[in-house]
Amino acid sequence: MKRISVLLALSALCAAQTGTKKGVERAMLDPTCKACDDFYRYATGGWTDKNPIPADRSSWATFTELAEANLEREKTILDASSAAGATGDQKRLGDLFQGCMNTEAIDAAGVKPLQALFSRIDAISTRQDLVATLSSLQSDAISPVFGIGSTPDPDDAGQIIAGIDAGGLSLPDRDYYFRDDAATKKIRDAFLLHVAKLSELAGQTPSAAAATATTVFDFESALAQATLTRVQRRDPYLTTHKMSFAQTKELAPDYDWAGTFGVLNIPNGVAIDVSQPDFMRAMNKQLVSVPVETWKTWLKWRLLSGRAPSLSAAFRDESFHFNSTVLNGVAQQQPRWKQCADVANTTLGDALGRLYVDKYFPAESRRRVQELVTNMRAALGDQLKASDWLEAETRKNAVAKLEAFDARVGSTVKWRDYSNVQVSRDNYFAALESASRAGRAFNLAKIGKPVDTTQWAMTPPTVNAYYDPQRNSITFPAGILQPPFFDANADDANNYGAVGAVIGHEMGHGFDDQGAKYDAAGNLKDWWTAQDKANFEKRAACVTEQFETTDMGGGQHHNGKLVTGEAMGDLGGLTLAYKAYHKSLGGKAAPVIDGFTGDQRFFLAFARVWATNMREERARTLLATDPHPMAKYRVLLTLQNMPEFHAAFGCKPGDAMVRPVAKQCKLW
Repeated sequence: MKRISVLLALSALCAAQTGTKKGVERAMLDPTCKACDDFYRYATGGWTDKNPIPADRSSWATFTELAEANLEREKTILDASSAAGATGDQKRLGDLFQGCMNTEAIDAAGVKPLQALFSRIDAISTRQDLVATLSSLQSDAISPVFGIGSTPDPDDAGQIIAGIDAGGLSLPDRDYYFRDDAATKKIRDAFLLHVAKLSELAGQTPSAAAATATTVFDFESALAQATLTRVQRRDPYLTTHKMSFAQTKELAPDYDWAGTFGVLNIPNGVAIDVSQPDFMRAMNKQLVSVPVETWKTWLKWRLLSGRAPSLSAAFRDESFHFNSTVLNGVAQQQPRWKQCADVANTTLGDALGRLYVDKYFPAESRRRVQELVTNMRAALGDQLKASDWLEAETRKNAVAKLEAFDARVGSTVKWRDYSNVQVSRDNYFAALESASRAGRAFNLAKIGKPVDTTQWAMTPPTVNAYYDPQRNSITFPAGILQPPFFDANADDANNYGAVGAVIGHEMGHGFDDQGAKYDAAGNLKDWWTAQDKANFEKRAACVTEQFETTDMGGGQHHNGKLVTGEAMGDLGGLTLAYKAYHKSLGGKAAPVIDGFTGDQRFFLAFARVWATNMREERARTLLATDPHPMAKYRVLLTLQNMPEFHAAFGCKPGDAMVRPVAKQCKLW
């Protein structure tokens, strides 16, 4: 239920040395391209030409390079945790990693780990049995149709209530069930084959497996029809419906709400935020009208699909084929140790993250980044106070929201205890199930209590960042606070253009088309005057129109309303970082390094962190599902709006990198 805005849906670079500060790595550039014609190509062309996409990746980017470097660091930690003498959570971490690496035991088990769950579903004979089983599965952290968890109260964000969100779809988005273009039809055909193949591996005959595929698709199509679009889900007013237990029961009267809430130990009388009431009504219709045998077939599919990556090789390979090859164009799987390191990070993230921070994130780096955040906050305060289109009341509220930002750098200050997770090197599947149940219990235990602001939604090694509007917090894990984003040996132009833009991006989410609907305390509340709201929406519409009308080639365009928030974050964040960089100069001229001025190095640093090569399949999936623009256009379309960039590289009206003045988007 949490509505966080992240930087992206996805070995550190070196830089040339000049004096005592790192400058520009010229090998990144394509000097044959003019900066004012295509700055993305100019700034990253040398890198993209020399960095083809590995066979085990859907894309390759500077983000991925850093993630790879972090994987190597994680492996060092996991190897040490696997050695004799490790205790507590460190031993648990090592045992999970080694259990994942023990493919001999995993392969020998085949589909047996699922048999107990399959038997529970096979035992369903009546509609009453079906409802009871759906409820009991929740106790095993299995939510095939909808999710139940904790979420901040939209009216009092300092308190945690229950949240119910729609689910039940196996394809990446509801539109995949209905779109008529050739590429989507091809994916649907591949999905039917995928369902049949996994079902055969689980023991069904070819004809029964083919029938299962049709049943699954038809069942999920009905749920998809009642699911909000991705654009609709970006509007918190469309996804926030606070109600009582009785009102929730009215949405789906044939579901066993009392039994489920009892099994999950959710306190009586707690408020419930139902994200998609129409979905719950459709689910109830399925409960009373769809044959029990159809439900059983679909439930077994959801269990099989969700757990296939943790089963034997045949299941893993088929899951990879559809989810990675068909949807994203990846030719081969990553080495097993990388897969297992990722599992350790997502499953026991605080245990791994604590060791990662101790080893790879020095206190001085934390201090330097916190200083950057302070400077960026001051620069945004100056922007808000100087915005000539804001009325006094709105400006006061905006400044109050900025001052209330909770900025978290590196890692949490309170680590989670995993002592209730049972891990054995000989039973990887059981370890994952134990971790899943423990995670569900950890989440549900928050309901009815005040928000714990020390908890993070990302692990420390993660190469990403996020803004949480319901906590009004900005978070920067240690994993992204490494070169090329942050480098203690780089000059300020590089750091402000790279990590400064990231910081500004997350701050900007507090005032984008989503975040602007939450006040300083994180409550869903309108704090704008009518005139300011109209002006704000006009500025957001400028960004929407820019992305919708930009031809990406082959007739492809961004869904402007889907990417507006992230695009606003990029434009506002880079503008803010530029102002903070100049404020840091204290009126002095920046030195020329490697033949580039400070402003030029600033914009080059911004572009270079987005250097990316991507497979067509992956790009197609992201265009349909991701609220983030494509990396290339995060650079090009952002800079087309910035006179500061045009001045830095001498771009003139009529150049491709200069949007007509009347069409240039500006936020503050």
